[in-house]
Amino acid sequence: MEDGAMQLIPGRSVGNLALGNSLHEILTTIKAEVKAFPRFQLYHDDARPILSPIHLVLPDNGLRLQFDGPDQRLRLIEVLDFSKAKLVYKDVEVYKAAESHSNMPGVSSGPKFRHIYDKLLGPTYGGEYIPPNSDDPRAKGTYNLSYPGVAFNFPVQHSAYSPKKDFISLLSSSATGPATSMAVFSGESWQKARGALFTATPPNPRTFALGGKGKEGGPDEIELVRIHGEGRIELVRRSSPPFCIILSETTPQDLIMELGAPDSIYRKNDHRLSIHKDRRASDASDHSAIGITPEDHLDSDLGGSVIGTEDEEEWEDDDEAAMEAQEREVAAAEHFYNYYHHGFDILISQPTQISPASPTSERRESDFHEDGELSAQPLNHLTATKIIFHGNLPGSYQFNRHRRSRWTLEHVPSDLYKDALNSEMRFADISGRLKEVFKTYYQSEEEERLQQRGMALNRGWGDSPGSSCELLGGWEDGSGKKSKFANAGSVIVDGDGNVGNVELFGFPGMIFEVLKNGAVSALTVY
Repeated sequence: MEDGAMQLIPGRSVGNLALGNSLHEILTTIKAEVKAFPRFQLYHDDARPILSPIHLVLPDNGLRLQFDGPDQRLRLIEVLDFSKAKLVYKDVEVYKAAESHSNMPGVSSGPKFRHIYDKLLGPTYGGEYIPPNSDDPRAKGTYNLSYPGVAFNFPVQHSAYSPKKDFISLLSSSATGPATSMAVFSGESWQKARGALFTATPPNPRTFALGGKGKEGGPDEIELVRIHGEGRIELVRRSSPPFCIILSETTPQDLIMELGAPDSIYRKNDHRLSIHKDRRASDASDHSAIGITPEDHLDSDLGGSVIGTEDEEEWEDDDEAAMEAQEREVAAAEHFYNYYHHGFDILISQPTQISPASPTSERRESDFHEDGELSAQPLNHLTATKIIFHGNLPGSYQFNRHRRSRWTLEHVPSDLYKDALNSEMRFADISGRLKEVFKTYYQSEEEERLQQRGMALNRGWGDSPGSSCELLGGWEDGSGKKSKFANAGSVIVDGDGNVGNVELFGFPGMIFEVLKNGAVSALTVY
C-alpha cells in the first residue's frame, strides 16, 4: 500500500472522512492533520446559509465534500482528481498513475473500467447514460456506473453509444475513456440515492469515534433540542432516552453523567452577559425580557438618602462592600461548560429566577419540575442556569468552534400556527410569531418596542476568528464544470467573510443572535 493512501469503504468513508460526520468534526480533523490535508477551501451561499449545501474542497487531495445545510452532515464525497486522491480498496489501489493511457497535458485520468470491474469491485447492474449537450459528433457523453455506496463517471464517445449495446462491451471499448470522477454516498445505487441525498437520515453518527462503537465510543449524540419554556430543555438523543435539563435545578454532576465531561471549561466572567440574567435575589416583580444587572442592584437598593447620619453612611458603606464582595464571589464561581461536539455551552452558576411561561404554552409538569416559580436548589448550590446553542454558520465569528445545534421552540404556538418554530427559519419569521405570542406580556407598546429592538454586536473588533479557511469565489472545479454528482439547482457561492456585525434580540427567556442575512447564529436560553 502506498504511503499516505486512504482506505475506501463504499457507502461509508474515504480515510477518516466518514459520511454522516458533522462539518465541525471534518474541519477539526483536517486542521489537525496539516501534512495530510495542506489546504482546504469552503464554499457556501451567504444569502441562504442554512438551506443550501456547503462544499469543502481539498485541492491537494483531489476531493470535494458536500454537506447539507440544516444539519451540516457529510452527504457526498467526490473524487475529482484520482492522481491526488491515492485511494485503496481492500489492499488494491483504486488508481495507479503509471497505468494511465492518457498522457495529454491538462487532461486528468483515472481507473479504467476493466480495472474496476475485474480487480476492484466486480460485476454490477447497468448504469445510466447522460448524453452531451452538444450536437457535435465528436462530443462525449457520460456513463454513470454505480455500485452500492460508490459510483464512477466515464466519458463515452456519443456516436458509439446505443441503448441496445451491452454496457460491459461499451465501457471496455476504445470509445470509453478512464473514469473522470467518483462519488461515495449512502445508498444502494446513485440513481436511487441522489433524490434524497441531502435529506435522508444518515446511518452513521456525527462523530467518527462513535462509528460502530455504541456507547463505548462516548456519550450519545444530541439530535435535536426541544425548548419548552420556564427553563425546561429536552435533549433528544440518537439512541438513548431524552435528557431533560431544568435550569437552576440540573447540577453539573447531572450534566457530566448524561453528556460526558465538557470539552473545556471557560472560567472568565464576561460582564457583557450579566445584563441578560435575573438573579434570584432580584426584585421578583421585574418581568423585563432582558433582566437587570448587578450594577442596577447597587444603584437602586443601596443608594441611600442624600441627608443621613454618619452611622447610616457607615452602614451603607458596609452593606455596599458586602454586596460587592458577594458579587465577586458569585462571579468567581460562575463558569461555562463548553460542549463543542454537542453544539452548546452551559453556564454553571447559582440558581436564578426561572423565566416566565409563554401565554400560549401547554405546561407538561409530569415531564419536568412541579414548581415553576423558583428553583428548589439552595442559593449556594451551583446549577445549570443558561445554555447557548450555536448555529455554526459559515462566515460567522464563532464558525467551527462548535458543531451545529438544531432546536425547536415548543412553548410558543399561536392560534394560526401550531408547528414549532425551529433553528432553520429566518429570524423575521421567528420574531413575528414571538411578538404575537408575547404581546400581552408587556405593559405598553413602548415597553414592547424597547425590549424587542436589536442590540448591535461586533465580535470581530480587535480579535480574529483564527480560521485558516479560504472563502473563494464560485464553487465549480478548475475546468469550470459543475460536478456530475451535484443535485440540480444546488448552486454554491462564496460568502463575503464580512458578517462580524450581528444583532441581539431578546424575548422572555431567550436571546437570539442574528446575522445580516437573517439567519440565527446562536440562541441563548435562560
